Amino acid sequence: MSATFKSIRSLQPLLDRVLVQRFKAETKTATGLFLPSTATSSPLPEATVIAVGPGAPNKEGVVSPVSVKVGDRVLLPGWGGSPIKVGEEEYHLFKDAEILAKINE
Repeated sequence: MSATFKSIRSLQPLLDRVLVQRFKAETKTATGLFLPSTATSSPLPEATVIAVGPGAPNKEGVVSPVSVKVGDRVLLPGWGGSPIKVGEEEYHLFKDAEILAKINE
């Protein structure tokens, strides 16, 4: 399935969904050696939050807000998420509960 968007900023996640962009793997070492694509094919577990939904209602019907905000760095599982491609850039939608940790530095 392919979706076309003019800008990723026009996409607003619903409920407890979080839109992230994974960090790109380095293709060149500090000494200038180029790494083969097989060495950089696995996705990095870190990402930047691009957009968040308002939260999901709990059993009592009260909306529980998501635990991250736009601009946060997060740690992601190696699986899951729904990929979204805008031009050459790739983004992923995750549920708030799937995000493993928030990185504070």
